[in-house]
Amino acid sequence: MNAIQNALIIGAGIAGCSAAIALAQRGVEVTLVEKQSEWRFQSSGIFVYSNGLAALHQLGVLDGILQAGFAVDDGKNIYLDHWGEPITDVYYPRGPQGEPPIVGIKRAEMHRVLAEQLQRLDVSIRLGLTVASLQTGSATARAKARFSDDSHGEYDLVLGADGIRSQVRNMVFGNIQPRSTGFGVWRSVHRRPADLDKKIMQMGIGKRLGIMPISDDRLYIFGTVPETPNSWYEPQHWPDLMREKFRDFQGPARQFLDEIGPDSEVLYTLVEEVACPPPWHRGRVLIIGDAAHASTPFMGQGGAMAIEDAVVLGKLVTSEEPINTLMTRFESQRYPVCKFVQDASRRVGEAGAMEDPESCEARNANMRQNAQQQVDDFYHTLERLRV
Repeated sequence: MNAIQNALIIGAGIAGCSAAIALAQRGVEVTLVEKQSEWRFQSSGIFVYSNGLAALHQLGVLDGILQAGFAVDDGKNIYLDHWGEPITDVYYPRGPQGEPPIVGIKRAEMHRVLAEQLQRLDVSIRLGLTVASLQTGSATARAKARFSDDSHGEYDLVLGADGIRSQVRNMVFGNIQPRSTGFGVWRSVHRRPADLDKKIMQMGIGKRLGIMPISDDRLYIFGTVPETPNSWYEPQHWPDLMREKFRDFQGPARQFLDEIGPDSEVLYTLVEEVACPPPWHRGRVLIIGDAAHASTPFMGQGGAMAIEDAVVLGKLVTSEEPINTLMTRFESQRYPVCKFVQDASRRVGEAGAMEDPESCEARNANMRQNAQQQVDDFYHTLERLRV
């Protein structure tokens, strides 16, 4: 008999939904708890590269993702400077079973696809609920949770998939806070012109701005700028501020920046990381996704790492190994991959934050010579670390 018969998953974001699917596919009785009284997800876009799409394929949801999103079938990423002048083009690889190199999708649509799979698998979902207390359990004792409505349960496995400010992480490991990276990210959603069908990145001076199709008729733009820790702006000012922050960008970004107005879908967040080396578990409680290894967005791998966590865990729960061995195997497989992505993403962010024109020109020259090789090396290393 499998060591894991039932599981509690706290948090219904990408990590939590993906883990619920992966465990339920293997016969685990899953309860998914979400603090929101109804699912409301940020409406901006997300893009997923081939490794994340391969993981979604294993969860049985790739067809739905492809129908709802927009695939760049040749994997082309066009790099321009902030004036719109060419720097170089790079091509991202396809997945092991022919998955597209990159797909853009609206976040709400991605969650809709995941939620439909949860429904097909008859996963129990409890909304508007938080964990009031948690006993982590042991090799011989199940974990125990008491919820905000005073109900309670016992579980073979508890997953903290509750994001960068994880309640579970702080309950189990103490006060581990996200660290500021010195960046803020701005996003807005727009109608997609028919001829804009590639990913575009414009590299500015101290700033970068990307454009990515997310459906047949929509795209989103996403830009990063230096910000002081705890920088915050009132949401009603976000449209004006986003236009102002990127006022020096021309080229393809200009038309979308100009159309941002009071009724536009604009989102601002600080960019933070979670530096939480293993162990990611105590007793029968394990943290995954952003709760364990939140990364900067510069490699577009945050969502993919969460989905990969779920797939790896799903394969391990069919083992009859002791719970501590299972948890340690998960950490030994996932920590090197997630740490590599965090470090690579941070370096890319730093390169994009150069604030003097001479350094930026040198960066662009280096990209012309080495960008494709750097992409190839990144994916080769990801593949090697998974073995």
